[in-house]
Amino acid sequence: MKINDVSYRSVWVDPEDGWSIRIFDQTQLPWTLDILRLTQCGQVAHAIRTMQVRGAPLIGAVAAYGLALALRVDASDAAMERDAAMLAATRPTAVNLGWAIGRMLTRLRLVPPADRVAAAYDEAGRICDEDVIQNEAIGRLGLELIEEIHRARGDAAGPINLLTHCNAGWIATVDWGTALAPIYMAHDRGIDVHVWVDETRPRNQGASLTAWELGSHGVPHTVIADNAGGHLMQHGKVDLVIVGTDRVTRNGDVANKIGTYLKALAAADNNVPFWVALPSTTIDWSISDGVREIPIEERASSEVTHISGRNDAGRVERVQLTPQGSHAANPAFDVTPARLVTGLITERGRCSATADGLCDLFPEYV
Repeated sequence: MKINDVSYRSVWVDPEDGWSIRIFDQTQLPWTLDILRLTQCGQVAHAIRTMQVRGAPLIGAVAAYGLALALRVDASDAAMERDAAMLAATRPTAVNLGWAIGRMLTRLRLVPPADRVAAAYDEAGRICDEDVIQNEAIGRLGLELIEEIHRARGDAAGPINLLTHCNAGWIATVDWGTALAPIYMAHDRGIDVHVWVDETRPRNQGASLTAWELGSHGVPHTVIADNAGGHLMQHGKVDLVIVGTDRVTRNGDVANKIGTYLKALAAADNNVPFWVALPSTTIDWSISDGVREIPIEERASSEVTHISGRNDAGRVERVQLTPQGSHAANPAFDVTPARLVTGLITERGRCSATADGLCDLFPEYV
């Protein structure tokens, strides 16, 4: 995507030295566009843990490059396995992280240590290129849903109102995004779309990242409090809900940022279609019951008790929201049962959120 007429991916190898990794520091958005240079595996792990880099597909891609950086220091079998395990443990919920590390190891274990660095960079680059292709396909398939609404309503009915939760745009992937890719494509084709952007407490990925992305692309949008979505649906102001995901079970249960489940309940109660966009790398074929089997990351309570923002003087400050001594819980994700999901949008097509639907698209996993 473009920022100030410059095209970027969300992770890239620094062209000046040919080996260090560049990412956007997402903790500084939307106030500052900081590009970080990562030169060590430990820096990559820190960036993932602290959410300088985030989004299920993107953290997998960045972790793959993190292993390449580690191999520059020590390409032995023992060091490779150790560093791979460390990277895989940085965040527990997104399945793409473990998938990417597993794919890297599958290739690198067959390569002599002397050749592993080159092979690692090559494989990480392939992971990134495939992610872009997958997300562009998701965008085209999701665009069809928006076009169907547009054809049924016509231009005179006003904008198509979409609601999304968290951030599933291009900075959550290598490029394009998942849930936002169809919206970008619809806007670029001249379809009148408007996006309700959930703030997505406690880290406000919607208010900061999604709003920044949509604004940069010129897509009309309105930031809303997380609890406003049900009200908007009751009053017919939401035509379609589309979200991303960090892990989908083989039966179609969906783990996404905390609060997604409540949006799905409201959508079901108001007959609003609720679609989930994901690359196949986000499907965990090893589990069937999302509520019982998907590990839910518990993040620091300070993310709930404190918040950062820009004051009237233009300075970014961190302030406390809660009384001193009040405890806070911070589960980072929840699981939306498949029965509440209208359908899944993958790079191979759309399907029902069921084992049969997924296996029809991916028969190799039957």
